Amino acid sequence: MSLTVSTPEVETRTERGYRPIEDYAILGDGHSAALVARDGSIDWCCWPRFDSDAVFCRLLDRFKGGYMSVTPTRTATVQRSYVDGTNVLQSSFETGEGVVRLTDCMCVEAFGEQARRDVRRTLLRMLEGRRGNLEVEIAFKPTFGFASREPTFHVQGTTVVAQSGSEVLQLQAPWRFHVTDAGVAFARGTVRVGEKLWCALIYGCQRYQRDSPISNEECSATLERAIKYWQAWSARCAYDGPYASLVRRSALALKLLIFAPTGAIIAAPTTSLPEQIGGIRNWDYRFTWLRDTSLALDALMSLGYHDEAMAFWEWLQRLRLVEGGPLQNVYRIDGAAEIPEMTLSHLEGYAQSRPVRVGNGAAAQRQLDVHGEVLAAAYTCVTGMKTTPHARFGGVLRYLAERAASDWKLPDQGIWEMRTPPRHFVHSKLLCWVALDRALRLAELGVLEGPLSAWRRAREQICTAILERGLDQKSGAFTQSFDDSALDASALVIPFVGFLEPHDPRVRATVEKIRERLTSNGLVYRYVDTDGLPRGEAAFGLCTLWLAEALALEGRLDDAHEAFARVTRFANDVGLLSEQLDASTGGLRGNFPQAFTHLALIRAARGLADAAKPQPRAIRSFGLVKEK
Repeated sequence: MSLTVSTPEVETRTERGYRPIEDYAILGDGHSAALVARDGSIDWCCWPRFDSDAVFCRLLDRFKGGYMSVTPTRTATVQRSYVDGTNVLQSSFETGEGVVRLTDCMCVEAFGEQARRDVRRTLLRMLEGRRGNLEVEIAFKPTFGFASREPTFHVQGTTVVAQSGSEVLQLQAPWRFHVTDAGVAFARGTVRVGEKLWCALIYGCQRYQRDSPISNEECSATLERAIKYWQAWSARCAYDGPYASLVRRSALALKLLIFAPTGAIIAAPTTSLPEQIGGIRNWDYRFTWLRDTSLALDALMSLGYHDEAMAFWEWLQRLRLVEGGPLQNVYRIDGAAEIPEMTLSHLEGYAQSRPVRVGNGAAAQRQLDVHGEVLAAAYTCVTGMKTTPHARFGGVLRYLAERAASDWKLPDQGIWEMRTPPRHFVHSKLLCWVALDRALRLAELGVLEGPLSAWRRAREQICTAILERGLDQKSGAFTQSFDDSALDASALVIPFVGFLEPHDPRVRATVEKIRERLTSNGLVYRYVDTDGLPRGEAAFGLCTLWLAEALALEGRLDDAHEAFARVTRFANDVGLLSEQLDASTGGLRGNFPQAFTHLALIRAARGLADAAKPQPRAIRSFGLVKEK
């Protein structure tokens, strides 16, 4: 029998036969991630890396895509949560016959140095009888290469191995397997009260059979290490203000998006989850944007997580930009520059939303804001962490400052990666100003050397251009691009970066116009139909949280908390958010979970906490602190 979920928000709702995005939780090990549905089905996993082909992709095709499920055979209600302070998931299934708890984790050994050289990945699933006796079925259908290659199965009792070419995926379970003609391996048995039974899913085995099965003791020790690792990491979070539980969950989610071998941070672990059901705005986010990484590190550093920042500087240094390599806004997680975009026409897409894309053509775009985000993160590293990046990083930072000084007059595709002819986006110019401002501040601190007079002149030129050409004289609000009247929510960051004070009339006018024209049901949209694609996207979580932070800086705390709550109401039962929010259905849209949204949640929560303190207001963003 199929499983029925009792959670009221999603009890009957589906998306054209697909589980809603908010139905999923994430597991990870610093190399890859898996999405687990509320019914116990792993419907998404790319192994051995975030940007590898998917071995389970039912998330993108309910018929062809693979999965690995652990599910009661009778209708059950479900409650789930992460073990406190961890990324270890627990789901309790209850029927009239009994209760079984399923505990899921990926092995944290992958965060260590030895695991960086080991291609084997392990995901453990423990079944624990809590009351009565409950029959459970395990289903295993790997589909290698995004469901483009059928595996061959080898069954030896309670172990089944699926192989396609050099890829091998082994599942060890408590019961004997059989394989159907449809290419699904099944095992079924009863979990009795007091029992603890284990499933071990292993990628990268070199043989059909291990010398000996993974013992229950080994599985228990691995789970215990995972819980201790995550609780020790989350205990380092230096935040105890409002919304602390949401902040810590967002930090844990960001940690899962870091590729441990290099320190690169992906934007999201998925591809092609649509911004609109049935639409074409379906992108691959399993790569490292300099913008997203810098902002995520700024958020993590604000919570006291410094090791992640230093790993990023090492990764950035390895890009060898100062040796004449072109600056891209996005790279592969190993630093490779080639990210060709293509479509997988054999997959129907989540909720029949085509195309399904792998790779990302945005890598070829000019996006000038990345200079400012990286230099701002460096400034946070120096002033907030009281740690100066190693001297060799100075060459990279100087390179970025010089590029900002020389390129700011060029049009680009902007923060939203418009697929239109380049324009002079206000946000891009603003972040070039930030790049030079932070470079000059770093020079004052003795961290950076360069042509300071030229940088000062360029900074002033950018300031003049923004105020003269990026401001609509009629409305008094900042615009999306020069010599235009269209609004863009990215203008909300102007007071965050110290360009103008939050009480400046031009900032206030911008906030009010965005609330008036880009907001619906309290949720903020990025812009209105100016990106060259067919209409249709949901509200943007990042932009709504920007609004909350802007209102807090202005001292409008009640409005700020309401804007913050508009977003957090969309968080699923385990505290995760995607890129966009659909006010009409209450559903999540876009890739999931999304670094942009979670880093913005951390920043906004800290902004609300700071605004409530009886002290001079500080303009915070990208590490800048400027007292009034």
